[in-house]
Amino acid sequence: MRKTFEIFWNSLLFAMHELRKNKLRTFLSLLGITFGIFCIISVMATVGSLEQNIKNEFKSFGNNTIYVQKWPWGGGSDYPWWKYMSRPNPKYKEMAPVKEKVSLASNVAFTYFNSSSVDYEDMSLPNVSWYGITEEFDKIQPIEMGFGRFLTMSEFSSGSPSLVMGYNVAEKLFDNPEVAVGKSVMIKGRKANVIGVVKKQGSSMIGGWDFDNVIMIPYRFASQVGNESRSDGFMIVKGRENIPIADLKNELRGVMRGVRRLSPKDEDNFALNDVSSGATQITAIFNGMTIGGIAITILSFIVGIFGVANIMFVTVRERTSVIGLKKAIGAKSRTILSEFLMESAFLCVLGGIMGLIMVYGMTFALTKFMNFEVFISLRLFMGAVMTCIITGILAGIIPAFIAAKMDPVVAIRSK
Repeated sequence: MRKTFEIFWNSLLFAMHELRKNKLRTFLSLLGITFGIFCIISVMATVGSLEQNIKNEFKSFGNNTIYVQKWPWGGGSDYPWWKYMSRPNPKYKEMAPVKEKVSLASNVAFTYFNSSSVDYEDMSLPNVSWYGITEEFDKIQPIEMGFGRFLTMSEFSSGSPSLVMGYNVAEKLFDNPEVAVGKSVMIKGRKANVIGVVKKQGSSMIGGWDFDNVIMIPYRFASQVGNESRSDGFMIVKGRENIPIADLKNELRGVMRGVRRLSPKDEDNFALNDVSSGATQITAIFNGMTIGGIAITILSFIVGIFGVANIMFVTVRERTSVIGLKKAIGAKSRTILSEFLMESAFLCVLGGIMGLIMVYGMTFALTKFMNFEVFISLRLFMGAVMTCIITGILAGIIPAFIAAKMDPVVAIRSK
């Protein structure tokens, strides 16, 4: 144990001596490792944080929840939009048979969205999006209120002219969202009472519900204000606890085909979208981005390996007489080998530390100026350290073998 510590300590001292003696040469040689670590950690940290952020936003659509819509989620150059364009939009009247026949569902809601101006006294906000929602909407999609309250069951059933306002809408219309509760606004010439303001949600990378910038009104009141046939409506079905999403989807598909009176030969004229399928697509996209980042990183590490190997070759040549003296007084070849390998690993770790400092600076800047937090996990940090150590061993293995195989007499005479 003592012998191992001595080898470790001597290697560290030699590495520090090399850095002090040839600062510029060592620094330039370590740039490849520095940029390699910077590339791989920055790419993986950013991609991982971005992927996690988007997945969390997908989860905000509801766990174990299926959206019955006209268009399937997805996109790309091969997306057959012409195939789905002629499909009918889901209708409010289709919700009742789904509620009755889908035994695996715990809650079913219908919503459709439209937009119009929202007016208060002499203030008018154009093109404000609003959702016409049914009774079970907040049981599927929990909504945290900032001020006031959410819609009640009696307001849903009677089609009361009540509305819940998004934080940004209330702020633009009343300056202070807290004073919005109790005020009356006009929507398409219809008077509506503000009963609550949703707690500020913050911006989203995928859009989503965007509760900050919308208003929500009971479906029956919405059907008086807007025209559902000209709007994109959809149904939301939440499964019971511990029910596999695939089972819920299969039962829902059978019921919807019956509601639409489709024959066994007819294709589905509706889409059943769920969060898990969207998250799977996101994972595939980010896997491709990660592979691209790794390819760039490999090139940086190849440059870094050659740079560190060059330092070690020069170091072996400069210390030839010292190596000879060590071997003459009894130092074994494996001790010389270990010292040079550890020194090479220390140099690479030093380059990696420089790269990590750059990465932390980048993550701080991105977190401050973008709308999601970029983080470096402990596993990623430890992976970077291990990568530096392995790179150092690969870079120093040939010079270390040359040093270990030297003849002590020849090495001493080389001075």
